[in-house]
Amino acid sequence: MACLTLAICGSLHAQESVSVTEESKLDGLQRQINEQSRQLEDMRGSLETQERNLSQLQQALNEELLANARARGMPAPALTTGSMQVPTYAQTAAAQQPSRQPVGQAPESQNRPPEVAQIFDQPGVLTPSGTLVLEPGLQYGYASNDRVALVGYTIIPALLIGLIDVRQVKTTSATAVLTARYGMGNRFEMEARLPYVYVNSDTVSREIFTGSAVDRVFNANGSGMGDVEVTARYQLNRGGPDRPYYVAWLRYKSRTGTDLFEVTTDCVTRCIGNTTGTGLPLELPTGSGFEALQPGITWLFPSDPVVFFGSLSYLHNFERSDVSRTVIGGQKEFLGDVEAGDIIGFNLGMGLALNEKAAISIGYDQNIIGKTKQNGQDVAGAVRVTLATLLLGGTYRFNDKASLNVALGAGLTRDTPDLSFTVRVPVTF
Repeated sequence: MACLTLAICGSLHAQESVSVTEESKLDGLQRQINEQSRQLEDMRGSLETQERNLSQLQQALNEELLANARARGMPAPALTTGSMQVPTYAQTAAAQQPSRQPVGQAPESQNRPPEVAQIFDQPGVLTPSGTLVLEPGLQYGYASNDRVALVGYTIIPALLIGLIDVRQVKTTSATAVLTARYGMGNRFEMEARLPYVYVNSDTVSREIFTGSAVDRVFNANGSGMGDVEVTARYQLNRGGPDRPYYVAWLRYKSRTGTDLFEVTTDCVTRCIGNTTGTGLPLELPTGSGFEALQPGITWLFPSDPVVFFGSLSYLHNFERSDVSRTVIGGQKEFLGDVEAGDIIGFNLGMGLALNEKAAISIGYDQNIIGKTKQNGQDVAGAVRVTLATLLLGGTYRFNDKASLNVALGAGLTRDTPDLSFTVRVPVTF
């Protein structure tokens, strides 16, 4: 009987030990499950953060691909979506949650306007931050104007007593320009322009009613430093495909070149109302003679497969006081206060890329020049002048550092130069 009791007690103790061991194992497994679940949640949160970052980078890459393709005139490339990079279980989790919008802002370098063949003086693409661009260029121009001068008086409308002077003025010019641009930020750049000007003019005149049928030719030329310019540009917004870019700029033009008041004019004592001499300068000026400030805004609108662009500006010439003109013999003719007319300018154009290296642009440029004033009054005979030019240009990129840009302009009004041809070679450092 005692033995039976001991056996039963030993069996009970063994069962209790087995039960305690199984409970301990279950508790350990549960703790492992809880720990792995926590780690899985942490990994899921980290993955979601990486997915958001990947979505931002993918969106910026897609915008850059679209902008480059449209600037080159190529079809839109196949874009990669962020969902293609997400594992299956993350896609399932994302499908059960509201759609997430990308947060943050893409890098500024991904939001620069697309490059186009430059045909206007003001480029639309800013220089990247910390980059220096040196752009040597050469511009050739030709202009031909006819002028009839009536010196005398009329008794009746059909009878003139005096002299009729018919003149043809043919002017050619060549301007060598060195331009330097430096990007001082993702949206800001500074530019300096240093020109050297050579200009030649041939005036062919025939004085009618003098008994001579021989044409007289008066030649004059001039060369030297032109007016140095400094320009600041700032990109106002973050554009993109089918969204315009706006670039504001401010240009200051000095009067470092030789002006019309400094060169000697072919007159004796006075030019105004004096028929002695030709009244023309013996040496042509290389500058305008007036300091000027010109604010403006340039816009670009990428729209597959072309890029539309243009600008609007206003140039103000500062008045000069106590101005005198030099005549033959070193004498001075006092003119007083002189203010050149202000200029309202605008242009429109469109660019199309032919391939990855070549692109063409066509555009229209117009400037409306106001009347010149002397001592607060309009100069006698002063009129408003409209200059209009049709421009066709092209660019070829040799490599990532250098390219060739050419532009051909044709004058559309009698006051506009008949022909202009510009060659630029921007080199990036």
